[in-house]
Amino acid sequence: MRVNLYATYRDITGVKRLDLPGRTVAAVLAELIREQPAMAKELFSAEGRLSERVSIFRNGRDVRYLQGLETELAEDDVLDLFPPVAGG
Repeated sequence: MRVNLYATYRDITGVKRLDLPGRTVAAVLAELIREQPAMAKELFSAEGRLSERVSIFRNGRDVRYLQGLETELAEDDVLDLFPPVAGG
């Protein structure tokens, strides 16, 4: 599973892309945090819920409109993780 990181996520991890195993979005994010522990506070609230400010897309579709963290993944899927964006 290819995971692309954007903007500040690249700065935090020092990488643009990772290849991680997982059959669901939740499983891939768990692997991401295992490899990059600093991402835990970026992705999840103190209560352990996915932050509403984080955008995760599977093959270009927002997982919020699929099955959220339980969205199933195929080996050739691509996840794109975007941090909150502000500006004007």
